[in-house]
Amino acid sequence: MRTPTHARSRHFVPFALITSASLLLTACGSGTGDAADTAAGADAIPTADVVSGIRKDEAAARLLPPGTTALTVAVSISGTPPGTAYLADGKTLTGQDVDFVRAVAKVLGIRLKTGTASFEAILPALDSGKYDVGASNFGVTDERRRTIDFVTYVNDGQGFAAREDSELSEVTDLKQLCGLNVATGAGTTFEATLEENRHVCGDAGEKEYRVQTYNENGALWSSLRQGRSDVVMSTINGLRYAVAHQPGLKFLNEFHRLDVGFAFKKGSKLTPAFRAAVNELIADGTYDRILKKWGTTASAIDESRISPPELKD
Repeated sequence: MRTPTHARSRHFVPFALITSASLLLTACGSGTGDAADTAAGADAIPTADVVSGIRKDEAAARLLPPGTTALTVAVSISGTPPGTAYLADGKTLTGQDVDFVRAVAKVLGIRLKTGTASFEAILPALDSGKYDVGASNFGVTDERRRTIDFVTYVNDGQGFAAREDSELSEVTDLKQLCGLNVATGAGTTFEATLEENRHVCGDAGEKEYRVQTYNENGALWSSLRQGRSDVVMSTINGLRYAVAHQPGLKFLNEFHRLDVGFAFKKGSKLTPAFRAAVNELIADGTYDRILKKWGTTASAIDESRISPPELKD
């Protein structure tokens, strides 16, 4: 299912307020959502300013294409930190990806024009030239590298979560999901992994798992809480945050680590400058401050790279 739903469980109101994201498709497509939902849970979102004091690095800025003074960046609203969300005013975007792209812009001395779009719409929009860069926790996969360039800035990956009453304690083999309903985000590496490996159940003579896709994190978690889904597959960092702030859930395990990067049209001339900017943030300590703000220090990388091969387990 790809249609957002806004169902709520009366037993899980606090988490509903935190996670019911407004997927405002102001840049492309259409969607439903209520910014007030996200704003209502904004008190759970870190607000420390880790960006404004950053100074321009002339060496990194010289790597930009001549005449570059401003760029358009696309983000996807997940509503659940460390992903992109709105603060209490219902207008100000925040999140780990937002902090990183703003920090890079500071290092390069450029202005940003930020647009919001559904996750699955951003990569095609880069190819069409609608945006210069995408910043929405894009995992670097070999499949994506064929058409998209990346500049890495964290290491995250794929994991699983379930209700506390689930018999699952970890998922090390997708055959453990046979016969279950698995909720995940539309257009993500999680959806691709699940679809590509659905056959493992049939091959083992078992009932296939059902992949349920959602455009909103709020709808995804509602599906799990209300029993329409048995398991959620999502980002490791996002799952850990959700479980820490939501009673009745448990993090199962990490399944597959992936580098995460800013996304660009294939052949973009922006990648050397972005790589240099991320490495400058690592060197001056800003990088660590951003990760500490969002509780994701386990996702730190030693240096940024341009379109590295997909990490293999």
